[in-house]
This record gives sequence, structure tokens and C-alpha cells, in this order.
Amino acid sequence: MSGSTLGELFRVTNFGESHGPAIGCVIDGCPPGMALSEADIQPELDRRRPGTSRHVTQRNEPDTVEILSGVYEGLTTGTPICLLIRNTDQRSKDYGNILQTFRPGHADYAYLHKYGLRDPRGGGRASARLTAPMVGAGAVARKWLKLKHGTTFSGHMTQIGDIVIPFESMAHVPNNPFFAANITDIARLEAYMDDLRKAGDSCGARIHVAAHGVPVGLGEPLFDKLDADIAKAMMGINAVKGVEIGAGFASVAQRGTTHGDELTPEGFSTNNAGGVLGGISTGQDITVSIAVKPTSSIRSPRQSIDLQGQPATVETFGRHDPCVGIRATPIAEAMLALVLMDHALRQRAQCGDVRVATKPIQAQSPARG
Repeated sequence: MSGSTLGELFRVTNFGESHGPAIGCVIDGCPPGMALSEADIQPELDRRRPGTSRHVTQRNEPDTVEILSGVYEGLTTGTPICLLIRNTDQRSKDYGNILQTFRPGHADYAYLHKYGLRDPRGGGRASARLTAPMVGAGAVARKWLKLKHGTTFSGHMTQIGDIVIPFESMAHVPNNPFFAANITDIARLEAYMDDLRKAGDSCGARIHVAAHGVPVGLGEPLFDKLDADIAKAMMGINAVKGVEIGAGFASVAQRGTTHGDELTPEGFSTNNAGGVLGGISTGQDITVSIAVKPTSSIRSPRQSIDLQGQPATVETFGRHDPCVGIRATPIAEAMLALVLMDHALRQRAQCGDVRVATKPIQAQSPARG
């Protein structure tokens, strides 16, 4: 299967299936000499892993990461780093009833027509479980970017289903199961999710992520624009159906006098561009918003067809997230880190010696959802 590798100089190749013995990735291009251990990676995987609240799949995977190569005596060697995450809680029997049918909204139909066969157990390669290795790789990228450039990442949920979540403080994000920058409405969100699960249905979500302390100059015109590569990476996350950079679709209703971010000696006055101009980073916060579709695997009976093209009714059993967007925040942060890491290495390779008289300026106010 092609299409399993992301990046040019910092290349991450993803492998495994949802119900196989293990999933993982190979990271090629990580610079040598950086201190790295499982302890640097595990906290990010713990943020993403299943079974952390009653609002997500109850598949009980510890998602314990193992570094199989690329590290010697605690330092990266510059050779490929292999990260392995073993699957320990598969229940493949839950998918026995869909072997002869296609789940509406899932990849079953498309996979069969492309490859001539499919792995229906948890979705195989189409499963959101395959985002775990990317979060692991993202942790490696995050560490290098922070050490070299002081770059940090943040994210939070801004909407779940039809409920818009008011922004209160980023300090609330780690203290609730929704990654919401809010404390006032958490009980309302929990009740909403309980009702959804009882109804056997699912919903989508909107996630906002940002990178702070991004160096100026990352990105390549024309077709390797930084925002284009970010959009590609975000669309590579399972269930993502829309990506906005900066003001995104709101820019349609803006005037040029509003949208264009004015520059002053103290910094940019606004950040409608989302930290990218002409496909190149400006040094402002990179701001990205993604739309995550409702989970396709739901208990409610749906109309479909069988392998012979005859009418069928599909009801998906097993353990599924009623909203996959609940665990999407650390995934989106990781994908953003991977793109910035790749472009930081590309910038260092081609333009590392460039110096200009104009000092970099920053945004005057932090990005938020």
C-alpha cells in the first residue's frame, strides 16, 4: 500500500492494522544527538489513548510505546527510529456480522474496489487506531522543535455536534475529557454525549490547534506551501473532512481592510493569515481548525448492500467512539508538529545561512479558538 509516508526530510512511515499484533512507524531523518526515550513519547500517547473516559471507545489499550532502533545510549543516532505499539485488546469477533456487507460512511466499499479485499476488523488501515503512531512520531518532532526553536503546541475542542464551546481558558484543557478550553459547560457536554450513546448515534466535532514560537521562513512556494502541507497532513487524519488556516472560510465575508494583517514595529495587529503568507511562515502563531465527521461505526441500523449488491441492513457492534473528535486534539497537534519539523529541516538545508536586516516580529495577541 502506497501513501503511508509523510514528509520529505523528516519522513514518517506508518504501519499496522487496527486488529493486527502491533502498529507503529519508522521515522527517518531525525537529527542525531538528541536525548530521546520512551518517557518523551508516552505522555502524548496517553493523551490520545482509548478507554480514558466513558465518552470514548472502551477498548482498553495501554498504548505503551517501544523504541526499537535509532537510539543508542539515550541519544538519537541519525538512523531510522522505529516506534512499536502492541495491540492487546482486540475483539475481532465483534465484526463477524459485517463480513458480507458495507458500513455506510466507512471505507469498506472503497477499499474492496481498490484492493479486491479488505480487513473489516475495526476498519483495518482505515481505523483511527493508526493515528497512535503518528502521535508518537509527533512527540519526537515536538521535542526537537522546542529544543531548537522554542516552538510549542496547543489545541482544544471548539464545537461538538451542534454545541459551540465558549473559550474560557487553555488551563481547562487537560482537566476534562473533551480537551475543551472551558469548565462551565462540561456537564452539558457529558449529558449530550450520554444521550448520543444511548441513541446509538454519533456526532462530529471541530478542533483548533496552534503552534507558538514558529521561526520565520518555513515553507516552499508553490506546491509545497507550508499551509498546503498542513492541510494535507490534517486531511490524513481519519474522519477529517475540512481544514481551515487562520480565518479560513470566515475570510469570505471579510474586507481587504480587515483581513490583511497590518504590521507595526511592535508586531502584527491581527492573525487572519494563520501565521502563513505566500506559503511561508511569518513567525506568528500557526492556527489551524479541523472538522471531524461523525463516527461511521454506529449501532443504529443503516441501509446498505451486501457483496452481491443486494439490499442489506447494517448494525455495527463493537466498541466505538460516539465522537472520534474527542480524542482528535493530540492527533492534530502531532500532525502539525510533523509538518513543521519537516519544513524546519528543509529550511535549515537550503536557507540556513540567510540573514536579513529586518528583525522578526511577533503577533501582539495569542491565538485562540
